Amino acid sequence: MAGTAGLQVDPQLKDFVEGELLAGLDLTPEAFWAALADLQARFAPRITELLGRRDALQAQIDTWHEVHGAGTAEEYAAFLTELGYLLPADDPAPIAVENVDAEIAEIPGPQLVVPATVPRYALNAANARWGSLYDAFYGTDALPQEHELAEGYDERRGAQVIEAADALLDELFPLTQGSHADVERYTADARGLVAYTGTGESGLADTAQYAGFGDGSILLRRNGLHVELTIDPATTVGKQHHAGVSDVVLESAVTAIVDLEDSVATVDGEDKANAYRTWLGLMTGELTTTFRKGGKEITRTIAADREYTAVGGAPLTLPGRSLLLVRNVGHHMTTDAVRTAEGAEIAEGVLDALVTAAAAQYDLSGKGAWSNSRTGSMYIVKPKQHGPDEVALTVELFAAVEEKLGLPARTLKIGIMDEEKRTSVNLANAVAAAAERVIFVNTGFLDRTGDEIHTAFLAGPVVRKGDMKTTTWLTTYEDRNVDVALASGFAHTAQIGKGMWAKPAAMADMLAQKGAQPEQGANCAWVPSPTAATLHALHYLRTDVHAVQTEIAKRPAADRARLLALPVLTGELSADEITHELETSAQSILGYVVRWVGLGIGCSTVPDLEGVGLMEDRATLRISAQLLANWLHHGLVDEQTLRDTFARMAALVDEQNADEPGYPPMAKDLEGSESFQAALELVFTGRSEPNGYTERVLTTWRQKAKAS
Repeated sequence: MAGTAGLQVDPQLKDFVEGELLAGLDLTPEAFWAALADLQARFAPRITELLGRRDALQAQIDTWHEVHGAGTAEEYAAFLTELGYLLPADDPAPIAVENVDAEIAEIPGPQLVVPATVPRYALNAANARWGSLYDAFYGTDALPQEHELAEGYDERRGAQVIEAADALLDELFPLTQGSHADVERYTADARGLVAYTGTGESGLADTAQYAGFGDGSILLRRNGLHVELTIDPATTVGKQHHAGVSDVVLESAVTAIVDLEDSVATVDGEDKANAYRTWLGLMTGELTTTFRKGGKEITRTIAADREYTAVGGAPLTLPGRSLLLVRNVGHHMTTDAVRTAEGAEIAEGVLDALVTAAAAQYDLSGKGAWSNSRTGSMYIVKPKQHGPDEVALTVELFAAVEEKLGLPARTLKIGIMDEEKRTSVNLANAVAAAAERVIFVNTGFLDRTGDEIHTAFLAGPVVRKGDMKTTTWLTTYEDRNVDVALASGFAHTAQIGKGMWAKPAAMADMLAQKGAQPEQGANCAWVPSPTAATLHALHYLRTDVHAVQTEIAKRPAADRARLLALPVLTGELSADEITHELETSAQSILGYVVRWVGLGIGCSTVPDLEGVGLMEDRATLRISAQLLANWLHHGLVDEQTLRDTFARMAALVDEQNADEPGYPPMAKDLEGSESFQAALELVFTGRSEPNGYTERVLTTWRQKAKAS
């Protein structure tokens, strides 16, 4: 405890902070630990008080439902208002946030979320600002594959890719005459672009879409996003292309969230140090990773900026990296990576805020190899806040961290995850509580569904997961999030975000469906990979989100009362329907938990019952566990049927993961499997678990697995 202000600090975390985090900062270890101790003393009691308020509200809601069932909408609204859960519906107040980077304020585009525990993935995300459309078309089902590809480069597939890219260029950047497919040569200089076809010369129909040129490249721009035509006839693809275009590179993941929360499994000081080390390396620009791919050793580093000459001849520098945000944990989390002198775990969100802000000082002070924020801001996504009081506490915490680190006031900006019911129904108030810091609201519909089930747990059995997507509350939630944000002045200032595409391999489906999100006024939406970001960028090239938001702002706001429509069953389900829901949920829970508990993987592609890979994280786990717990409580299933189903699904999940290195099988010893027991506990304690969160169970069993 010497030199740590009385705190008991895990040795690996201590070594990271003192030997790496603070190495280039004007902050001594003694001052850092003293700051952490003071922040813990100031904020932990208030966090505990707010968590107690959550529990008290839920207990009263449970009691009301025991008496009234679902009740009527009017009765439910009156009760929640009297309870203080539902606040008066004040008109949204305009936000007053300053020094927001253009990637957040002005440039709609895809947003990646990446676990901080995997440096290789984090570098991929940071470098996903630019992505190859050719590669995205060639290697996915975005274009139908009508023949078996030849080894190496398949020319038939290449011709298909070139044809599709030409069609997109005609759609997005049309020529004054002719088609891009007819171009035999492009030239570009400070005056403009010329396309030479067999019948003459042509230019862009909209000359404002020409942004400049580089060494062997032509830069186009539409809806704030850039597209580069890379000209190199000497390459394999360039030789095949009719105008020597070796690639079409899209500005893709404009922003990326480096995640310390839902997509990671960090249960001790070692895990936290590894996650923090990734964020620090991104802020210093020194993060590297070496791995083997295709039999070769590859070292990945952070991408440099991209240099061009703009129209008129002036130099033009574009960022080579996504603007990076970091997601801290929610208020409900504590960690044994640091304990107080009395042995209590400290508030993990307090530790996250101080460490991640300290790491960001390398960028904010210009000590990093490359710039992240060019406006002097740092962006922290704060999840799982319940109502404006908890948002206000986060604002106070950020102000205190700024004071400890000597940062200018309001350097730390906040992204509000609109993923808990008490925040959704009071969203305008929650935004107002962070009016000088808020830079995004995002509909985290997965966690939001989990909280909906838990809040209404005793109202009755809830509808199936698939049916939840068409419920009144959920459709209202998606619309109202946009309405409130726009009424609060988010246009040209802050992001309105929407959720993740959950099928990483289904890019054709994503192209067909995810375009609805910018059309609904979202200037960012989550994608699971850099390739998905490149393809999703096509939606923002097609849709002028700022124009859409202008029109949406004219419509009547979605009725807040519709958020209170409870998703309880109104009819009976057949035995087959119940069995199918039980099996799919059990298989999903086990498929995710065995990786989290057994392998320490916080987010991954988990095959479903049909073998389709789905992105799973703690939010999807929360839904499945809460639904089964709800059905168990209301008698749609019984405990023995649940146990038998989980046992059958454990064998299936073992089979699906047979080739996974280090995988700990469950079925051969169900009683001794930490993963299997964790999965059961998530369901059997689902009603009593605060807010239906999964972290306590997962962390407890992961710690046991690591110890064994």
